[in-house]
Amino acid sequence: MRIENSFIPVRGVGEKTERQLWEAGITHWDEFERSAVGETTADRIETYIAEATDRLDAGDSRYFDASFPSSERWRLYENFREEACFFDIETTGLDSSYADVTTVSIHRRGETTTLVRGQDLSAEALREHLADAPLLVSFNGIRFDAPFLEDSFGIDVDAPHLDLMYPCKQLGFSGGLKQIEKDVGIERDRPDLSGRDAVRLWRQYERGDDEALDTLVSYNRDDTVNLRTLADDVSSRLHDDVFADVQSPL
Repeated sequence: MRIENSFIPVRGVGEKTERQLWEAGITHWDEFERSAVGETTADRIETYIAEATDRLDAGDSRYFDASFPSSERWRLYENFREEACFFDIETTGLDSSYADVTTVSIHRRGETTTLVRGQDLSAEALREHLADAPLLVSFNGIRFDAPFLEDSFGIDVDAPHLDLMYPCKQLGFSGGLKQIEKDVGIERDRPDLSGRDAVRLWRQYERGDDEALDTLVSYNRDDTVNLRTLADDVSSRLHDDVFADVQSPL
């Protein structure tokens, strides 16, 4: 699913009208025909397509983040995935008022960077890695990771944000990231480790165990890299669901 397959950002066009367009063979902006809808709706669609084409050419992900319903934000993924920033954090607890961020892993353009507390984890480093990303991708990052970073480092994590927890729920998956990885067939090197182990490993590192930090970093990096695999899988499944009984445009 690409942004160009979508018509629901247009005022007055809901899922029903969009599906009617698709069923009529209009699955891409370039295929739009005014006769498929009423005059007022046709005017709105043509106006939107003209503006959205310019915004897409400019790589303006914020424009589409604002125009799509939040439940359909996954539709931005295909267009921006090559520049998307996948991120995950580990902390010493669940509340930023008393807990610390220990590691932050960021996967982008095929490269993974892990920032470590007391070494290179800082507000400046986070801004450098997150600032120009057209799309952030996380799991439960809207409720946890992003606000935790904002509280802990005084930064704004305000780029368009695809939190995979929500499209996973749309597909009927439940549980945390590890469980959903199992459900969709994603493997990891240390499936026995959990968030509780991440806290334990950090405490061991604080007591001088460098190997514990290596394990923690590996665990955090797996979380982050697997987000790319999960996002690919989830967007493909949602695409198939959305275009069920309709000739796919991809």
